[in-house]
Amino acid sequence: MYRFLLTPRWWGINIFAVLAIPVCVLMGSWQLSRFDDRVDRHQEQQEQSGTGAHGAARPLEKLLPVTQDTVGRTAEVTGRFDTAHPLLVPDRTVKGKRGFYVLSLLRTGQTNGGKALPVVRGWLPGEPDPERVPAAPKGKVTVRGVLQAPESHSDAGEGASGGLPDGQLGYVSAATLVNVVPYDVEEAWITEQRTERPLRPVPPVAPDNTGLDMKAFQNLGYTAQWFVFAGFVVFMWFRFFRREAELAKDAALGLIPGDRPDGPEADARPPGPSSEDAAARNRSPA
Repeated sequence: MYRFLLTPRWWGINIFAVLAIPVCVLMGSWQLSRFDDRVDRHQEQQEQSGTGAHGAARPLEKLLPVTQDTVGRTAEVTGRFDTAHPLLVPDRTVKGKRGFYVLSLLRTGQTNGGKALPVVRGWLPGEPDPERVPAAPKGKVTVRGVLQAPESHSDAGEGASGGLPDGQLGYVSAATLVNVVPYDVEEAWITEQRTERPLRPVPPVAPDNTGLDMKAFQNLGYTAQWFVFAGFVVFMWFRFFRREAELAKDAALGLIPGDRPDGPEADARPPGPSSEDAAARNRSPA
C-alpha cells in the first residue's frame, strides 16, 4: 500500500521535505542568535552607560578601527588640543533640550599615524555661541571618553541642513573635517563623560543595528516565521502521505471506479450480466 513512496513524484516530495526542514531550522536558529547578540549588546551598553567615565579605559589604538564591539568602550588617549580650530555642532538635543556640541581636535603626535581625534568635550543649551564655551586645556593632556562611530548626514540636526558659518559642523566625521583642518582625522570620535563646567556630558549613542530596537524584534519575528515554515512542511508532508495512503487503500479494495484489484477479491465479485442477456432485454417485442 505504501509503494507510492517509491514513485518519482514522491521522491521529489521527500527530497524537498528533507532539505527544507533543516534549512528552516537553521535559518530560525540564526535569527534567534542575532536577537540574543542584540540582547547581550544592549545589556553591555546599559552597564557602560551606568558606569560612564568610571569604566575601565583602554588605549585608543587598541579600539581602532571602530566596530560594533568597540563602540561604547571607554578609550584613553594622550595629546594636545588644537586651540586654533574650536568647533561647534549645532542643533543637538540632550535630555529633550536643544543645544550644541563643543568639539575640539586632539593632536596625538605620532600615535595612530599622527591623526587627530575629534573630542566632544560637552554640550551647552541654546544657540551656538563661542563666547559661552570654555577654552580647551593647554599643554599635554590625557583624555578619557566613550568611543563613537563617525556620524553621517542623517545625524545632522534640522538647523544644520543648510550652510553653516565658519567654526560649525553639521555632524562629527572625518569627511566634514577634511577641508577644515590641515591634518588627517580619525574615523571615530569620543565623548567625554567628565566635563568642565558649564559643559554637560553628551550621552553615548548606540551604533546602528544594535540594542533592542525594532530591527531586533524583527529578528525575533523572523525566528518564529522560520520555525512555522518548518512545521508547515512537516504538516503538509503528512497530509499528502495520509491522502495518498487512503487512495491506495481504496484502490486495493476496489472502491475507486475504474480500478479493479487483482487476485481473489476480483473473483469474489458477483458476475455481471452477459452480452447475450443484455441483447435479449433490449430486443423489441415485435
